[in-house]
Amino acid sequence: MITQDLRHTVTGDWHTRLAGNRSPRRNHWQTKIIYFRAAAELLATRPGTPLTWKSIVAAARPHGCRSTFYEVAGSHARHRMIDDLIADGRPDSVQLALRYLRTDPVEQLIDETKVWSYWPHRQHLLTRVLTPDMAPAAMAAALTESVAAWGRRNEHLAAAINHTPPACAVEDLTVLHQGRLAAVRAAAQLTDVLRHATGAR
Repeated sequence: MITQDLRHTVTGDWHTRLAGNRSPRRNHWQTKIIYFRAAAELLATRPGTPLTWKSIVAAARPHGCRSTFYEVAGSHARHRMIDDLIADGRPDSVQLALRYLRTDPVEQLIDETKVWSYWPHRQHLLTRVLTPDMAPAAMAAALTESVAAWGRRNEHLAAAINHTPPACAVEDLTVLHQGRLAAVRAAAQLTDVLRHATGAR
């Protein structure tokens, strides 16, 4: 059943595993959120100003530091979303991983920030909008509108990195198409959605 498949995607399980950690002492997700918020706030309040690790660390509250930033973002960061996609090994997951593979740690952070920011929209979609009796095409349309709504509310974050969509939404769209839409094509479709939603064209 498609609705069940959507509840157990690679990016979804990555988010659930990290966000579900309730340990007050070793909670990497809460550390990530500090930097997600900093990146999102900088994009919103300083549009057009390039983000750097230094500006993100300076904006992180209650305090940021270089070493913690690189624990969250970069090639040696802990619990990277991209690593879960690669480890999954299925063709769609690997293709999605290649689409989001970054050499710039700031861009990697922004990719994960988009997933974090979009997540409440995704949860609303899964729990309040999509039903088992909906046709896949109707589900895909609802997903597209969900991404567009997120883009309108988060214009600068949505526009970052050439309007790259949240990876979880791209994976969801491939699931809804049941193997008939490659991850690269799904990403391109949702990029166009975000361009329109943010008034880029």
